[in-house]
Amino acid sequence: MSDITPPLGEPQQGDVPPARFVDSYLAFLLAQASSRVSREFHREVEAAGLSVTQWRVLASLEGSTGETIGVLSQLTLTKQPTLSKVVQRMEADGIVSRTGVRTDRRQTVVRITPKGHRLTDALRERAIRHQHAVLMPFGEDKAQMLISMLKDLLALHPAVTAEDGSESPD
Repeated sequence: MSDITPPLGEPQQGDVPPARFVDSYLAFLLAQASSRVSREFHREVEAAGLSVTQWRVLASLEGSTGETIGVLSQLTLTKQPTLSKVVQRMEADGIVSRTGVRTDRRQTVVRITPKGHRLTDALRERAIRHQHAVLMPFGEDKAQMLISMLKDLLALHPAVTAEDGSESPD
C-alpha cells in the first residue's frame, strides 16, 4: 500500500470515473455554479429596472470610495468599451458620477451617487437573502469555508489587467 494520495480530481482505485471530463473539472463547475446561482438573482435585478451590468457596477461601488473603469471592468466581468458606455448612461441617469484622475487624464473614477445608493439598497438586501438561501443547505461552517476558499482561490489567481497587455474579461 502506498502513502501517496493521488492529486485532487484523479479517481482512486475502485472509484467509478465520472461520465464526462467536465463533471469534475473545477473551472467548468465554478462557471456552471456561477451561471445558475446568478441567473436566479438576475431576474430580480431586471425586475428592478437594471441590467445585470448596471447592477454589477452599483454593487462593486457600494462600500468603495470609487473605482477606475479598468477595475470596474474586472469586477463586473465586462469589456472596457462596453462598460464605458454603460457608465455613461448610468451617469446620465444620476446613479453614478465620473471624475478624471488628476495624475492621469486617461483614467476616470466612478462613484455611486446617493440616488444610486437608494436604488441598490433593496437589491443588496435581496442579494444577501439570495446568498443565504443558496448556502443554507451547506450549514454556516461550510458556507463560510466555501466563501473563504473562493477568496483564497481569487487571491492565488489575480485578475488580468489591460496594463499588462491582456484582454479584459467578457
